[in-house]
Amino acid sequence: MEWNEEYPQFAKWGWGPSVQAEKWNGRHAMFGWVAICATAYAKGHGLIPNADMALDLKEWGTLATISGKTTLTNERAIILIANVHAFMVGLAATICPLPFSDPLLLDPNQGAAYERAVNTKPYGVMPKMNMGITEEAEIMNGRLAMLGLVAVVSTAMLENKPILDVVNEWVGGAYY
Repeated sequence: MEWNEEYPQFAKWGWGPSVQAEKWNGRHAMFGWVAICATAYAKGHGLIPNADMALDLKEWGTLATISGKTTLTNERAIILIANVHAFMVGLAATICPLPFSDPLLLDPNQGAAYERAVNTKPYGVMPKMNMGITEEAEIMNGRLAMLGLVAVVSTAMLENKPILDVVNEWVGGAYY
């Protein structure tokens, strides 16, 4: 059965397996790669002070023991705070999108913009490759970013290494 027919109350807002959801998932995956590369660069160039030092419980409170077993390092705390910041920016863009932006949740009261978003057909396995900044290019780049994240996390788990170390190996040690 089709998602739109089975869950119309969710489908009208763009939830579920839709082109809108794929577009936003791809955007978040691409941003994830930017964050990973920036963190690897910062680690490699000593921009994270005392990266391997554990957080002080008196100074940082419960954030120091967020895992419940061991204390977080400065590096992991900075990464965590950056991800929370990115999440909050994404949440703000969802709740109150700017007039020129593409909202995560569709609003049936938007008129032509809503109709265009709802009626966008899925791009299929291989979208038509148009040159330039196109929706097809965004979908393909997002898919590759999502696939890359799955590959780097899987490799890190299989090799029992940190993700940044795997990424650094993949780029031939360019970060550190």
